[in-house]
Amino acid sequence: MTDTRQDTPPSLYVAREPIFPKRVSGSFRNLKWVLMAFTLGIYYITPWLRWDRGPNLHDQAVLIDLSSRRFFFFWIEIWPHEFYFVAGLLIMAGLGLFLFTSALGRVWCGYACPQTVWTDLFILVERWIEGDRNARLRLHRQTKWDLRKIRLRITKWVAWFLIGMATGGAWVFYFTDAPSLFAELMAFSAHPIAYLTIAVLTLTTFVFGGFMREQICIYACPWPRIQAAMMDEDTLTVGYRKWRGEPRGKHRKAETSEPLGDCIDCMACVNVCPMGIDIRDGQQLACITCALCIDACDDVMTKIGKPRGLIDYMALSDEAREKSGHSPRPIWSHIFRLRTMVYTGLWSAIGFLLVVALFVRQDIDVTVAPIRNPTFVTLSDGTIRNTYEVRLRNKNQQDRLFNVSVRGDVAYYLQLEGSKFQSITVPADSTLIQRVYVMAPVGSLPANSDVSDVRIWVEDLGNGDRAFKDTVFNGKVSQ
Repeated sequence: MTDTRQDTPPSLYVAREPIFPKRVSGSFRNLKWVLMAFTLGIYYITPWLRWDRGPNLHDQAVLIDLSSRRFFFFWIEIWPHEFYFVAGLLIMAGLGLFLFTSALGRVWCGYACPQTVWTDLFILVERWIEGDRNARLRLHRQTKWDLRKIRLRITKWVAWFLIGMATGGAWVFYFTDAPSLFAELMAFSAHPIAYLTIAVLTLTTFVFGGFMREQICIYACPWPRIQAAMMDEDTLTVGYRKWRGEPRGKHRKAETSEPLGDCIDCMACVNVCPMGIDIRDGQQLACITCALCIDACDDVMTKIGKPRGLIDYMALSDEAREKSGHSPRPIWSHIFRLRTMVYTGLWSAIGFLLVVALFVRQDIDVTVAPIRNPTFVTLSDGTIRNTYEVRLRNKNQQDRLFNVSVRGDVAYYLQLEGSKFQSITVPADSTLIQRVYVMAPVGSLPANSDVSDVRIWVEDLGNGDRAFKDTVFNGKVSQ
């Protein structure tokens, strides 16, 4: 008889089961509190820090000025043509992430990632309003929406929404003068883009931090899938000493005489995990190495008189040593190895080059663009004239008088369009485009070439700073 039944394929997705982590105390939890306060403080306070930039700019210490296409960071000013500074910082950030991951696993995810920081804040608010894990579980399982449940949920959601609004509001303050924009927002006179940005960030913060917490880390973030290439058996990461904890049991006297491990299967490590995983099942993609399970397990081990460290930061390469009764290798031997030293060297080299470039750059910058249509003009007296657009950048906070001159193998002479002189004033902290005519007298150019080298100099007549740009002079004078 043929079985006509068809096996139902398993579902790739399951409905999210809300996670209610239990409150825990310990050294790692305290470290996370400190880092949360520090990172949130930087994010919310930085736009309000003032820095005197003169009469023509906003006095904001950190500002991404899109209108003038510049980035200000305290005394540092990055212009559009200096984007290599931003690129260098991004490369350093990537190498830093590789370095910390190879040494300490997903330490960034567990302590400093914005998703982790804001989720911690949302859970803290949730715990203040609804109570600790058991109280929140009871409220979640309560099917009847009575006045108490409605009041608690609305209070929590309003608090989350205000945090999201503060997050979006702080973000837009980085792009314009914070006090001015705040006044405009309160008067409902700000640009619609500001309100739209705040609305989008408010909504995403509210949803990501309140309802999609661990799902963002598991499904949306690509880093859990990349981290495997950064880690090896010498990487220190949160793990369970299975050889010591198994077989797990309650240690009751009436039970069998079979010796049990140190794990009493109390589920404390699972109950405090914000990702809802069991670290005793081994390394998992969902683990963000926040180390809260270490605090919970150490607390239980202390209470039952067992050695701490059943769950701990450890390296897989030390497992065999520990099983045989030997001490694990020193922490420094795991951190200072070839991979981490290569990352550190690259990170330091890029940082050093950026610092050098920052200090050697000039306050005056010039670019020269030859006008190609036409490439040159022959005047009535036989003089060959080339036209250039010279872009002068004044990075100081005062107007500067620049003298423009030309040098080359030929006796060139120069004229500024619209001026009888070879000097021009560039306003403070701005860019000016000046059309410049360079001319070669009759018979001065070589007869065997249509192109000659020429160098255009710009000198600050106030302090003597100079800059130049090499270009070419087109044309040939008949001999």
